[in-house]
Amino acid sequence: MRHWSGKRYWIVGASEGLGREVARRISGTGAHVILSARNRDRLNDLSNQLHGPSEVLPFDVTDDVDVRRAAESAGRVDGLVYIAGIYWPLRAQDWDASRVTRMLDVNTTGAARVLGQVVPAMVAQGSGHVVLTGSLSGYRGLPGAIGYGASKAGLMVLAESMYADLRRIGIDVQLVNPGFIRTRLTDKNDFRMPFIMDPEKAARLYFEHMNGNRFALNFPWGFGALFRLGNFLPDGLYYRIFG
Repeated sequence: MRHWSGKRYWIVGASEGLGREVARRISGTGAHVILSARNRDRLNDLSNQLHGPSEVLPFDVTDDVDVRRAAESAGRVDGLVYIAGIYWPLRAQDWDASRVTRMLDVNTTGAARVLGQVVPAMVAQGSGHVVLTGSLSGYRGLPGAIGYGASKAGLMVLAESMYADLRRIGIDVQLVNPGFIRTRLTDKNDFRMPFIMDPEKAARLYFEHMNGNRFALNFPWGFGALFRLGNFLPDGLYYRIFG
């Protein structure tokens, strides 16, 4: 069980959905939570509902200057949870350059911007906890996932490299790869979403993983196992099944 009381956790993407529920879980441990997203009103609303200590720090992960300012305001943090994300269902035939670029900038490069402000300090202090949010869609190319799948794949590989480098110097790195979660993002989908979860249940699994020592969590379990298996299938069979 992880020690939470008195720790400072910065949750980026705390205003809605999964991030909002994970913030509630972390706050319930007695940790001091720093709540970030772009929407100050939604962050204030969440902060007012929490019983533990919290502060609101809105910023835009796509803006280098704003990220640096936010990191200075956050100060020393013991943990960073990156759940910020943006999504549109998009086929290659319907390529929308602004949306593809936006998904990559928020989901992958945005995380790199924030990590660049946090990880060096954790290395210097010899301790820290970083949790990144990937997706089952990041394991291999899927139809209708231009931009989003690539952005999550990049973030997942980033987490793997960080884990390889930092695991023996006192910094815990973890990765959570959810399937479908009922949020304003998945509301954009017009197809059947197998095993879709409510944010509250997903946050419980997310937080349980944060309390353990394992690197990666894929959920729901059976659905996650199917995507992992897809990595080992030959191309012809994979695209016949998943395409």
